[in-house]
Amino acid sequence: MPSRLVLGAGSIAMALVDAISEGTDPLAVVTDDEHRAETLRADGIAVTVGDLTDRSLLDDLDVRPETVVVATSDPAVNAAAAETARAVFGDAFVLGYAGRGATDAQLDTLSAAADKVLDPASVLTDRFSEVLDDEGSRCRHLQRVFRDIDGHLAIVTHDNPDPDAIASAVALGTLAERAGCSVSLCYYGDISHQENRAFVNLLEYDLVNLDADDPDALDEYDGFALVDHSRPGVNDQLPEDLSVDIVVDHHPPRLPVEARYVDLRSAAGATSTLLVDYFRRLGVELEESIATGLLFGIRVDTKNFRREVSAADFEAAAHLVPHADMSVLQRIEDPSISNETLRTLGRAIDNREQEGSVLLSCVGELSDRDALAQAADRLLDLEGVQATMVYGVLDGTIYASARARGADIDLGEVLRDAFGQIGSAGGHADMAGAQIALGVLDSVDDRDESLHDIVRSVVSDRFLDAIQSRSHRLLTDVYSGSAYGSQRFAELEPDSEFKLVDDAAEEE
Repeated sequence: MPSRLVLGAGSIAMALVDAISEGTDPLAVVTDDEHRAETLRADGIAVTVGDLTDRSLLDDLDVRPETVVVATSDPAVNAAAAETARAVFGDAFVLGYAGRGATDAQLDTLSAAADKVLDPASVLTDRFSEVLDDEGSRCRHLQRVFRDIDGHLAIVTHDNPDPDAIASAVALGTLAERAGCSVSLCYYGDISHQENRAFVNLLEYDLVNLDADDPDALDEYDGFALVDHSRPGVNDQLPEDLSVDIVVDHHPPRLPVEARYVDLRSAAGATSTLLVDYFRRLGVELEESIATGLLFGIRVDTKNFRREVSAADFEAAAHLVPHADMSVLQRIEDPSISNETLRTLGRAIDNREQEGSVLLSCVGELSDRDALAQAADRLLDLEGVQATMVYGVLDGTIYASARARGADIDLGEVLRDAFGQIGSAGGHADMAGAQIALGVLDSVDDRDESLHDIVRSVVSDRFLDAIQSRSHRLLTDVYSGSAYGSQRFAELEPDSEFKLVDDAAEEE
């Protein structure tokens, strides 16, 4: 038995018929136009010809629909037909189309009978308002900048990009190509996390791995866009004085951001959410691979909608779901784990040290920095632990990943307190990270023991001191740094360099 009934067969009704008939629910139509009825019957749709406002006609239909759509070109007929449909099919959802030129009285009648009213005048007004509002102006500005770029645009993610950065770059690249740009999606560093490798491979994203040692690597590009970070030379290996055309990011900047177009929305939980907004406002259809990538980017950055999530993130995800490939998402989320990641997790467990509810672990030499984030997440599951930091050494750099639960501490601020005097660090309240160039420590003899001990004292002491200054509840036994560690850290200071780690790089 048909579960959807359409009263009318004009152009609006026919459009609704086309949309509804794509689904699996049976459909029936009532119209007073015999010619339209024959056309619909040829398409296999059940049609009754008669007066849409006649209660006895609707009563005699072998139909008890869940949904009734009233959509003729005559506002008076629509109002009367909606009243009749409500009287006959009291439990059905009634959608009424007002029609052009509907009077206030007709709109009142339709509104009283229908659960939802589509008024073309209101729809048009709302659309104009959307186009002309601040966000609509933002989209027009972005398109102007795209058109002004004469040549090849490089869209650059932060180093070692995560799914949010990658998906945002792919989506922004699609919009740029529609505006006439030639585009390359670029990054420095590695995509080493097994989940991220699966993400790129399964969605077949074409990315360019830039070589930081090649002085001519950027010569072929005529414009630059940054996604999921906002300043050249900070968490990427671009020149700090590079002229940037476009910045799209959801992280709040600590310093002014300079570019021809800047979109910084810290209320959003992911940069992917901003890109969904662009597609929606510009009316651009979402390809399956782009929708799948953006949905995964939002899920990762918001920790499956549990961390710093906003209403905009939920709305963006709801917009993406009908276009995304859920089977591919399942394959991305269940990749195989590498032997090196397992070894790093094992060392993190073996080397853990706990001070109050804070747990630290130095894993020594690394070959995969992304394993640190996974280890910090796993250690946070231990009973009595509210904050973790796991760190190790790779290619002359100390990498650290920190995690926390609860509202007792802001890890991003703690890492800035700990290392801000000689550099910077970054992150969210419950997830943050840092990089520390070893400098003179890299030349210490007996690397396996001495360097490990010195790194541990430098990183742990400062981290615990910073936590103590911000939260007395996390440390029941204040960890006191050794004089040796402080002395060696003083030696490190002149020749060392701290780099900002955007928290997005820690969300893998």
